Amino acid sequence: MGIMGMNLRARIQAWIHGADKPLHLRHGELGERAAGKYLRRRGLKFLTANFRSKRGEIDLVFRDEDCLVFVEVKTRSSEEWVRPAAAVNARKRRLLSQTALDYLRLLKNPPVKIRFDIVEVLLEDSAVREVRHLPNSFPMEKPYRYG
Repeated sequence: MGIMGMNLRARIQAWIHGADKPLHLRHGELGERAAGKYLRRRGLKFLTANFRSKRGEIDLVFRDEDCLVFVEVKTRSSEEWVRPAAAVNARKRRLLSQTALDYLRLLKNPPVKIRFDIVEVLLEDSAVREVRHLPNSFPMEKPYRYG
């Protein structure tokens, strides 16, 4: 039965719990929550999630001592072909760099170090099986620079 065949109470429950979202979006949100929890346990301070500018989106932003950490989360239910981090190609790195500059501009360009991390979240039966943190995965894409 599709969501339109449900009664109002069931549709509201489905909306609250995200059951009306496509599976890949639910998996992505699950991955971002798992990545955030993982990084907080390792002492990073959470700043924001899903920062958007006209140029893109950054999944998570943390502070680690004197460094701002821009995190791209890649969630996969299979590693058969390639590691999830491989999806962060040159185009994606460029967009992340531009979006990070937009974030820093909002903060009035503080004198702070920055880095880009990737967190791979592997799922099994829609549950988190493994979280892999890849700190300082790539530098800011040229010709962009900060600091």
